[in-house]
Amino acid sequence: MNVKNILPVLCSVLCFQIPSCFGADSVAANEYLTGDQTIVSATGLFELGFYKPGQLKQLTWLESSKQWVLFWSQPGQQCEVYSYCGTFATCNQSSLPYCHCLQGFVPNSVMEWNLNDYSGGCTRKNKLICEGGKNGDKFSVSPSKVLPEHPHFVSTSTTVGECESACLRNCSCTAYAFDDNGCFVWFVDLLNMRQLADDSGKTLHIRLAASDVDVQTSSGNVKLVIGVTVGLGMGLVVAVFGLVFVIYYRQKRRFLKAAKNMQHSLARFAYRDLQSATKNFSQKLGGGGFGSVFKGILPDSTVIAAKKLERMKHAQGEKQFRAEVSTIGMIQHVNLVRLRGFCSEGSERLLVYEYMPNGSLNTHLFKRENTQILSWIVRHQIATGTARGLAYLHEKCRDCIIHCDIKPENILLDAEFCPKVADFGLAKLVGREFSRVLTTIRGTRGYLAPEWISGDAITAKADVYSYGMMLFEIVSGRRNIHITNEARLDFFPTWALTKITEGEDVLSILDPRLEGEAEKEEVMRICKLACWCIQDEESQRPSMGQVVQVLEGLLDFDMPTIPRSIQMFGGNTDSPMFFSEFSSTQYATQTTSYASATQNTTTNMNAISQL
Repeated sequence: MNVKNILPVLCSVLCFQIPSCFGADSVAANEYLTGDQTIVSATGLFELGFYKPGQLKQLTWLESSKQWVLFWSQPGQQCEVYSYCGTFATCNQSSLPYCHCLQGFVPNSVMEWNLNDYSGGCTRKNKLICEGGKNGDKFSVSPSKVLPEHPHFVSTSTTVGECESACLRNCSCTAYAFDDNGCFVWFVDLLNMRQLADDSGKTLHIRLAASDVDVQTSSGNVKLVIGVTVGLGMGLVVAVFGLVFVIYYRQKRRFLKAAKNMQHSLARFAYRDLQSATKNFSQKLGGGGFGSVFKGILPDSTVIAAKKLERMKHAQGEKQFRAEVSTIGMIQHVNLVRLRGFCSEGSERLLVYEYMPNGSLNTHLFKRENTQILSWIVRHQIATGTARGLAYLHEKCRDCIIHCDIKPENILLDAEFCPKVADFGLAKLVGREFSRVLTTIRGTRGYLAPEWISGDAITAKADVYSYGMMLFEIVSGRRNIHITNEARLDFFPTWALTKITEGEDVLSILDPRLEGEAEKEEVMRICKLACWCIQDEESQRPSMGQVVQVLEGLLDFDMPTIPRSIQMFGGNTDSPMFFSEFSSTQYATQTTSYASATQNTTTNMNAISQL
């Protein structure tokens, strides 16, 4: 039996093309397999499908035993599947279960881990303190590891002690490693770590709150004494027996479910279940051109936000639904909103997210009543977290994901005001082999980069421009564009940058509700960074990775030139009509869009989303 032709050819994030399969016993030519399908061969002897996120399996039917058995899988080992254990977890191919949280961490969702779905990863038991002294953060030693992705080399650290100090000095540092190659630190969630059975791996020092390190030391001694007392041998026998029973039961249950519906990292909800969870969609959280968002509670007491799309009769609505599922549904990051699942029944389309109790950023920036005033520290954290989320989309995913609609309305805040980039309905995926993509205009007026207006092909720098515009609003606590009662148009970026270049106190442009309570150097750095982000030429803008480095104090730069398009706003603002009088078609179109943004800043453009 020749099996060489069954290997799939990867053609996109969620799609496999199957050329042929076992001669006469084959599937249709050029048939495609997506994440929620199973392909069965003509005779019914072979089945191909996704049985884990990121893992393709082929099963063959054994008539003698009346069951499906594994014939082939890719990747071959479970620990080779990308992000199989999620963040802050390690994968051990020689143990069951494969995934284990690092010391000082617990599963994000115990229920999902009990169902053998580890993609949600782990979260800290206790927050980092980020200060020196005996109560400050400490490090847990984790040997024999395949180190996580995206390390940063610290050339100035030549000893283990210097490497540890370099990590402790930066509150964003989560771990470090030191070997013959030098000092490496990590500033992001630790991902794709593997535990090796021998000593061939590296030693990773994981940053923890001091209480987690001390508790682990104490509990380890107690467990050792108890284990010796009751008899280590008997305990191991009982543990192994129980583990084998649990694994057998879970594997059998998952196998039976797989026969009916492919397992996927996203839950597929029935419409009636979401109707019940939201009390017939009675508690509305918000809405817009896409539809409405409702609060709900699942049977396990998990609070959710269900987005009910209301334009599914149009092709655009279906495209936005699929775009969101195919982007945010397949990635995990602390600064990206988590999509828990979806519903697709008849004409009903719903997206189910984790609930964000503090709502969207625009509510706290622009509403003056019944909202909490965001301190400067919180605003800086929101700007940094949002930048990290975008940098992950642009630089760390397998395909570059351009969000295309960055604005305060699409930045959600959890209970601790940690920002989550949301609303991926207009997102665009760009393969790493391409530098830019030509697509129809999409996004929100007031945040559109000049290349959108001119019809040029776009890159991830379009998101950088939108982010820069949003930075000005985070500083000022007001919309960038405001029309006064005297029909005068105020454009905050022009006014703010003029103040800075004239040497005036930078705190004068700060949100007056903060009463000057902010670090002057940080305010100046963010305003300079915003100016850098909104340069007319995309090649002159920073990447989101550079933006993160600036906000973390790792990269410095000079004051950029004020963009020509921004300078135009300073010439004559007595009437909004002056925007149509510029000789340059490109800038006239752009500024007209800015002027009209005040009419409806919270409604998405009626743009065609092509994915």
